[in-house]
Amino acid sequence: MLNFLPGPLLFVLSLTLLIINTVIWSSIICIGGLIKLLLPIAFLRTGIAHLMNRCMWSWACINGGILFLIAKIEWDIEGLEGLKKDGWYLLISNHLSGFDIAALTYVLRNNIPMLKFFLKKELLYVPFLGLGCWALDMPFMNRTSAKQLRKNPKLKGKDLETTRRSCEKFKTIPTSIINYVEGSRFTQEKKARQRSPYRYLLRPKAGGIAFTISAMGEQFTSLLNVTLVYPDSADNTLSEVMHGKVKRIVVRIESMPVPEVDDKQYFNDAECRAQFQRWLNGIWQQKDEQIHQILARYNSDQLISEETSSLAESR
Repeated sequence: MLNFLPGPLLFVLSLTLLIINTVIWSSIICIGGLIKLLLPIAFLRTGIAHLMNRCMWSWACINGGILFLIAKIEWDIEGLEGLKKDGWYLLISNHLSGFDIAALTYVLRNNIPMLKFFLKKELLYVPFLGLGCWALDMPFMNRTSAKQLRKNPKLKGKDLETTRRSCEKFKTIPTSIINYVEGSRFTQEKKARQRSPYRYLLRPKAGGIAFTISAMGEQFTSLLNVTLVYPDSADNTLSEVMHGKVKRIVVRIESMPVPEVDDKQYFNDAECRAQFQRWLNGIWQQKDEQIHQILARYNSDQLISEETSSLAESR
């Protein structure tokens, strides 16, 4: 444990170690991607995919080791019971910082398949990044704009077909896909701009999760509703973690049935879309209250701890 060191020194140390960890494993994953690209036999490519997922697992484990080295973090986690490494999961979560991905991959690494994200098809052609994501079987999707649809109505439904083809491999490989339904990291400025009705959340967007469920909903074992809270982080959580300032991370995981989404009805019926949005809004309302209770309890514990310490010093 090096958390006795000054914050700036901890930041430089943690940044260096995180960069080294990421460069090493991303390089191995890219090499695996090249091998996978050249292999003509399907089962060999599947074997490489499993190996690349193991590399991502190793990256997550070492990130946890770096955290242990630089900060004394208390992990408060509930809801891991019943999760399976050989299951198929769709995760929705609030989004607070650039640290969220590292936190969730570490927490969930031994309980569900490694997390994957839907990516824009254009990212496939970005050097190294595209190859690495392809090697990890990240699903690439092609989103047709409203302008393109007006010019060529025949393109309607093509996005869904493309996504389903991209997800075909997941029928044989257990998979977890995460969707940040807020679309962006939470800030007070964004909250005010949106006129969000929630205290700690942005407005959730139903389109992305509905698209995912309509594309591969029958494959998912459960929907995992994840709530992430950094009780003693004021603003820039990633920087505060790297300075050794974050002392507690709270994760709550709720397993829910996957709702049914008929793609033809959803994308053509305004009332169907509104009903699905109301369902998601209800989850977000409960999440907002859950965060409020977590913060209230943490602040109460902090106050009691400070009073106890003050009393002990006065004696």
